Amino acid sequence: MLTGHVFSASQAMAAGPRTEPVKPIPAIEVTNPAMVELGKKLFFDPRLSKSGFISCNSCHNLSMGGTDNIKTSIGHNWQQGPINSPTVLNSSLNLAQFWDGRAASLKDQAGGPIANPGEMAFTHELAVDVLQSIPGYVNDFAVVFGKDTLNIDMVTDAIAAFEETLVTPNADFDLWLKGDDKALTTQALAGYELFKQSGCVACHNGPNLGGTSYQKMGVIAPYQSDSPEVGRAAVTGIDADRFLFKVPTLRNVELTYPYFHDGEAATLEEAVDIMGRLQLGRVYSEQEIGQIVEFLKSLTGDQPRFELPILPPSTNATPKPMPFG
Repeated sequence: MLTGHVFSASQAMAAGPRTEPVKPIPAIEVTNPAMVELGKKLFFDPRLSKSGFISCNSCHNLSMGGTDNIKTSIGHNWQQGPINSPTVLNSSLNLAQFWDGRAASLKDQAGGPIANPGEMAFTHELAVDVLQSIPGYVNDFAVVFGKDTLNIDMVTDAIAAFEETLVTPNADFDLWLKGDDKALTTQALAGYELFKQSGCVACHNGPNLGGTSYQKMGVIAPYQSDSPEVGRAAVTGIDADRFLFKVPTLRNVELTYPYFHDGEAATLEEAVDIMGRLQLGRVYSEQEIGQIVEFLKSLTGDQPRFELPILPPSTNATPKPMPFG
């Protein structure tokens, strides 16, 4: 047990990159900046929704850790969705998208919310028609794809290209992994050792500390949910697979509250306590929880930085000045 454990300077020393079950987030290399820029516009454009009010950024707010920081997202006509919105940050490192993994890629995921009646509530056909009616977009798509006629594959390709750039390297923990002995506090380092020794890395591993496997929530003890439908596995449709979810990333986790598929854990401390008891059969002390939380906070990396896109106007017509008086 690591309660009260203090690491000496000699224990913390490392000559170079460390061999750990977690790897640093790799920096992104943009190979098609025109497509990324188009995807950025589409990501922020509410005209892809029926109301003209909801964009991808509404639920995956890039000023809020790539989430909306509410229990379950709000969609068309103020409908409350059934599940917590996962972060879009580092989502390209996941084996699949959505909590149930029903989208195999970011491209597949990008088309889902547009046509979901509880989210953006449009259709792919109408969304494409709207974009096709906007001269600026017709030009942008022609530059990127070499075609004047748009289709939904182009739209989702562009959005996915932008989302692939939303990585967050250079977290304190990444610097430590690369050999910087001063990057982690003693408390955070103790938390990481406890994280490993407890078995958390069995699911939360790799560069994204998650996103590479499916696990049942409630291995040792059942998870209690107020909504029975929230736990149903949409992919298999098998009742025995209820509460079987893609393991979420822990990257930037201090920014992506509330936690779990239903958003029921309001704080990291609460989430660590619940996961310890339900997944590991372990009751962490208050000090141990504090150590693990300190480690989790070291996973916050450089947030994506870019200029907000100027969206093309819906028409090329010059607006007439409004009369006064």
